[in-house]
Amino acid sequence: MIASFFECDKNGDMVQDKDGNPASPIVEAPLTESNLDASFNWQSAFESMSPESKAPMLFAMLQSGAIQPVIDALSASKVGSAVGGLLGSNAGQTSGNAVTSAQQQSGDFLKQFEGRTGITKLNSTQIFSGMPPVKIQLTLLFRAWQDPVSEVEDPLDQLLSWAFPQRLANDSLIANLIKAAQGEANPIEALLPSQSPKLIAFVYKNRKYAPMVIEQIGIPLSSPIDSNGNFVELLLPVTLGSLTAWDKDDWANTRY
Repeated sequence: MIASFFECDKNGDMVQDKDGNPASPIVEAPLTESNLDASFNWQSAFESMSPESKAPMLFAMLQSGAIQPVIDALSASKVGSAVGGLLGSNAGQTSGNAVTSAQQQSGDFLKQFEGRTGITKLNSTQIFSGMPPVKIQLTLLFRAWQDPVSEVEDPLDQLLSWAFPQRLANDSLIANLIKAAQGEANPIEALLPSQSPKLIAFVYKNRKYAPMVIEQIGIPLSSPIDSNGNFVELLLPVTLGSLTAWDKDDWANTRY
């Protein structure tokens, strides 16, 4: 039930010194909250193959039957009545009957579109388009029973020492390259003068998640302290992220 954190390499193995001891202290703490988030991106790549995507408004009106009132409003029967007024009652009646018949046929034709859609299993099929690294949200509880420094302050400092870059160069890139050209600096160190944060492993409930990076730490500065200003209790929210996306073998390897 106690979570452990230690420095690891890109393979997830603990970093050790020449004597075989951990290169940095192991941080242990109970967790009040923990959650693993794995997101999988699936997209419907064939949606544009349906006819609705070509003329969405037209096919929406056809499917819902909303186009029929438009046709009725533009019915040629009114035109036929106007023609009858000009050509005489008999001619107008004949023209009106012909237009009514044509309107009925068009109405029957449009009803065939109602309730139908171009969506099929093919154009609704999703494809896998990748996934971001796995996120783990944690809340660590540090509480001092005897020594606030070793039980709260030191674990906090160790987590932050892993999370922060190990070194940020003071000189500019141009200055470093000039020194390298003059033989005063290593060319690689001149081009990439800073050092990134450490990779860590997270062990909890018979699973080891590694390698991970610390993406976020929130320090509640209003937490209680002792007379020397040291935290005596700390609820520390931490966000971890996997170094890469995972496959099924990576998940299987978390259990040990």
